[in-house]
Amino acid sequence: MLAFTSLLLIIVVLLWLFVKAPFLRRRSPPISVNYHFSRKCNMTCAFCFHTATTSHIETPENAKRGLKLLKEAGMKKCNFAGGEPFLYPKFLGEMIDYCKDTLQIESVSIVSNGSLIKERFLQKHGHNIDILAISCDSFDEATNVKIGRGSGNQVKKLYEIASWCQKYSIKFKLNTVVNRFNHLEDMNQHISALQPFRWKCFQVLIVAGENDSDATLRNAHSLTISDEEFDDFCKRHSGQASLVPEPNRLMAKSYLILDEYMRFLDRDGKAPSESILKAGVRRALEQVFWDEAAFLERGGLYDWNKGSCSSDKMGLEW
Repeated sequence: MLAFTSLLLIIVVLLWLFVKAPFLRRRSPPISVNYHFSRKCNMTCAFCFHTATTSHIETPENAKRGLKLLKEAGMKKCNFAGGEPFLYPKFLGEMIDYCKDTLQIESVSIVSNGSLIKERFLQKHGHNIDILAISCDSFDEATNVKIGRGSGNQVKKLYEIASWCQKYSIKFKLNTVVNRFNHLEDMNQHISALQPFRWKCFQVLIVAGENDSDATLRNAHSLTISDEEFDDFCKRHSGQASLVPEPNRLMAKSYLILDEYMRFLDRDGKAPSESILKAGVRRALEQVFWDEAAFLERGGLYDWNKGSCSSDKMGLEW
């Protein structure tokens, strides 16, 4: 009986240490990082969860140093986002080429609204881009205008970019935020025509301090939809092999987001981490919550390299 009590006490102590002392845990590598290097954007999407609260952008030297630290910590995929990354084509191109040519990162991707993409950029840098994801919330231009992403030729531009991706051997991806204005739309015809290799459909998300009240730059509460409405949208498009649904429960805390100061953002209500340039990647990761289980459940690991990439190669190293 005494031996059993002692063993139980040891287990309790070890569990307490695991909870209270994160430095004792084996940290997971930041295998996929979303680097939002600027908050500036040329559009005003009403639901935006990463709003233009600053105009800061790191120097190319600092950004490269941070990317190198991430690679050394285990990053295999770097996704450049914003804001709108194509507001800074010179910076974006330099970072893409550095990630591939110097760091030899497995996958480099970009998320853009598409409006500023020029074919000459893809001619120059396309060999180093694995995935180009374009945000498209509706195939009705009037709906796009309501959302704040309307340019009058959003759909036409989307088809043009899809053809460029095919021309320059870049995986073409679509991102759609399902919200109050578009949740009843049937997009099957266009998705079948565009044939994205991956179509991410996000349930519009409220993020504290970004789009949650009239005190923030955006207030997305009027655009939210119920879980049932989101599910109905996904069921309507379930015949699309590329469909990857992301309800709020999977999206909220499953992304590793690096902001314009190279800090990890915490979607658990905490302050951002220290900059990885100051604290290093490991310490910065310990200061935020990343839902690794949700990352895997939402399909965070997939064939993200435009070359050959086996399932064994994609295994998490933890």
